Amino acid sequence: MVIGFIGSGNIGGTLAKLAVDAGHSVVLSNSRGPQTLSELAARLGPDARAATPAEAAAAGDIVVVTIPFGRYREVPVEPLKGKTVIDTNNYYFERDGRFPEIDSGETSDSEVLAAHLPEARVVKAFNSISHIHLAEQGLPAGAENRRALPIAGDDAEAKKQVAELIDSFGFDVVDAGPLAEGRRFQRDRPAYGPRLTIAELRAALAEA
Repeated sequence: MVIGFIGSGNIGGTLAKLAVDAGHSVVLSNSRGPQTLSELAARLGPDARAATPAEAAAAGDIVVVTIPFGRYREVPVEPLKGKTVIDTNNYYFERDGRFPEIDSGETSDSEVLAAHLPEARVVKAFNSISHIHLAEQGLPAGAENRRALPIAGDDAEAKKQVAELIDSFGFDVVDAGPLAEGRRFQRDRPAYGPRLTIAELRAALAEA
């Protein structure tokens, strides 16, 4: 596949390497321009190139949004119609500013992004693991104590795509349910951060 990246920082850069290592091509972007990503693209090799966010969104079979949540309005809408979009973001009010509708529990950060991208298929994933652990903790399928990562989304086919990608990166998957349930593995929740197996992650999600 071609995987587009809107945001190519710690998480985006790590996911891009995992994607290239798994045999995919990647199109990187950020808010500062393709020229600032030439070094990262060169490091990743011939299956990586830098582009604008709109170009990355248009090129990707799957597109990863991994920018600070407070800047979600910068994500291009038109080229993401009908596409699976992986949302790696977390809402940190100290960085993003206050969103009263999130603070009140009326909605979640991923649902806000989904409302911005009404014709995309948004799946929340990769927000509960650090980029360091993402790079280091992947194991082959069936390995003992393989780490599990949670996902949430409203489209079954999109979740299947993302689950298969996560498995290829070296992690098991636990489906937490609809996109609204992504709040169960966000900041300060038991499923956010620690290395957990499938059984342990299910238990942590049940506590949230």
